[in-house]
Amino acid sequence: MIMLKIAMKLVWPLVLLGASSGLYATDKLNLEQAIELALANDPRIDEKQAFVRKAQGLLQEAEGSEGWRYSVDSYLALATGVDGGFYEDGEESCSGACTPRDDEYDFDDGLSIWGGLTFSIVKPLATFGRLENYQEAAQNNIMIKQQDVTLQRDEVALQVVKAYFGYLTARDSRLLLEDTRGRLDGALELVDGWLEEGSGEASLSDKYALQAGLGLIDNFLAEANGLEQIAMAGLKLLTGRDEELIELADRRLQPLPLPEQSLEEWINLALDNRVEFKQVEAGLTARRALVKATRADKKPIVYAGVAGSVAVSPDRDTLENPHIYDPFNHAALSPLLGMRWQWEQGAQPARVVQAQAELDALVHRASFARLGIPFQVREQYYSMQAKHKAIDSMRESSRAARRWMIASYSDFEAGLEEADDIINALQVYVLAYAEYLRAVNDFNNLVSKLKSVSGVFQ
Repeated sequence: MIMLKIAMKLVWPLVLLGASSGLYATDKLNLEQAIELALANDPRIDEKQAFVRKAQGLLQEAEGSEGWRYSVDSYLALATGVDGGFYEDGEESCSGACTPRDDEYDFDDGLSIWGGLTFSIVKPLATFGRLENYQEAAQNNIMIKQQDVTLQRDEVALQVVKAYFGYLTARDSRLLLEDTRGRLDGALELVDGWLEEGSGEASLSDKYALQAGLGLIDNFLAEANGLEQIAMAGLKLLTGRDEELIELADRRLQPLPLPEQSLEEWINLALDNRVEFKQVEAGLTARRALVKATRADKKPIVYAGVAGSVAVSPDRDTLENPHIYDPFNHAALSPLLGMRWQWEQGAQPARVVQAQAELDALVHRASFARLGIPFQVREQYYSMQAKHKAIDSMRESSRAARRWMIASYSDFEAGLEEADDIINALQVYVLAYAEYLRAVNDFNNLVSKLKSVSGVFQ
């Protein structure tokens, strides 16, 4: 029962893991190939890569903001028609008392189509650090998102390791129960034969004890078969081979080689290779740039370019007077040099405070990372060493329990022991071997996790 609970803890999380299509349709699948399949097809990695492309787009936007800017506004409308000049009754000129015409809203001359176009082409000349700092922040943001891809790949690979060794653990657990059942079944046949012969070497209590043991084993075996199938389904899901038969290259669960590096070497590897350090450095650079860019928002933008305006109303006579602007019929074009200054007295300083606070928070996070990551390495290293010792002890324990089981079975066949003795020996053997399998599975996962927290897993 204990062994099955352990197997369920090892295998059940596999149903929650995911990946996509496979490459190895006929060959036996080893751990490296399974990881390769998952990394090539896992949609979560594609999601992180999409965020990289978004970050690249932000950089393109920041770089493009210092280029030419185009603005065009066109319209088509109706206006009243106008014939004649500026003065009353449409006179072009006058003498004496001159009265301007006042028939602006009269429709005596009908209506006229009114079309216009305004445009500008300008380029920033100086932003006082605004665009430069946004570009620097965008470049470092790309690096952060690229490291997110690395972290996601690492997570997927660790899930494959857990699924792969979890399946081997479930399969070996089933084989253990099948072996145990075979021995109990053989013992029951002996008891039935002795009872039929009336030899007196067995009693009904022996038969009932063995039948009870077989019933329990059959129950555990049914659960073990289910767990093994779930484990295989999880591994198929990870490798994207849902419709294919998978045969693993490993014939049984074996412990990985114990890494030779010392704890100090693992810590140095982590300090040199953990992508979180690279992310923190890039994040600090990006945040400093954003703080500078936010502060630069209070400074003007100097720009240069050309602007123009055109309007045509064919049923209105053109007013050709340099002192009076005619919005219905005109054409204008000029180079320009300008400055735009936008300042929000209350909001802009607050934005600087927010940006500075986020920078301070990132600095504190960087300080904790330099302390926390070495602790992660120590935690995995000591756990791995402890599990390696546990494997050795449980290997010897399971071997001794197996010898006890075989000896008890032989004594039972010779009529020297009762059924309770063989059941006790089988129970100890199952428990010891199940603990050995659990220790091997945990050790293999800890080896991979140690490589992961040291930044050298892939």
